Amino acid sequence: MSEVLVKTVELERRYRRGKIPVPALNGVDLEVQRGEILGIIGPSGSGKTTLLNLIGGLDRPSRGTVSVDGVELNGLDDAQLTEYRLHKVGFVFQFYNLIPTMTALENVELPMVLAKMAPPDRRQRAMQLLKEVGLEGRAEHLPEELSGGEQQRVAVARSLANHPSVILADEPTGDLDSKSAKKLMEVLKSLRKEEHATFILVTHDPIVVAECNRVCAIRDGKITRVSKIGEDGRVLDHSRFVMDALF
Repeated sequence: MSEVLVKTVELERRYRRGKIPVPALNGVDLEVQRGEILGIIGPSGSGKTTLLNLIGGLDRPSRGTVSVDGVELNGLDDAQLTEYRLHKVGFVFQFYNLIPTMTALENVELPMVLAKMAPPDRRQRAMQLLKEVGLEGRAEHLPEELSGGEQQRVAVARSLANHPSVILADEPTGDLDSKSAKKLMEVLKSLRKEEHATFILVTHDPIVVAECNRVCAIRDGKITRVSKIGEDGRVLDHSRFVMDALF
């Protein structure tokens, strides 16, 4: 039986442009199952990144609720949100966001340092994660000594450091070539099994969509379409889905 890990109910986020309210999200109801890879697609300005920010506790809704792994974010103060982001959520960005003066191993260790994990334990966990993303031999390399695809895999390893409930990735293949993008998705599918990880991926990339278990299309702050799933658990007719959602 599937388990709902992330749930949003009538989620809205409005900003102000001068005196004019601008809706970024407009009544989004979404459920994400534990252990799935969910894609979020839509044209620029449709609300994709806003949705990730609300799930990640980086922003607060104007209306509606967000709950993740039994935690309702609306009731958390700033200190509690900081703890939530440290322990419940992992983040992956388009441009990696690695610390350039730290090795791959040290970058993966960083969230565990913030969580005050003992040095031997965090070193062991970081090496385990680098092995799972195929980079155990690159542990002592600085980011500038790694390819873009390798840097993104380090970023994925870092996002898993504190055993988060969900990993949020904003255009994770946006700066990668197709070969590196395919390798990254192979890694995410493997981590889904090895780490029992759940991923929510904002993307425009058909390579990513093809490997998702479900895809939601967003336009004008609303979910307009949800993909059909094949017998292998992946999105049916993913190229057409992307074209229809974006144009």
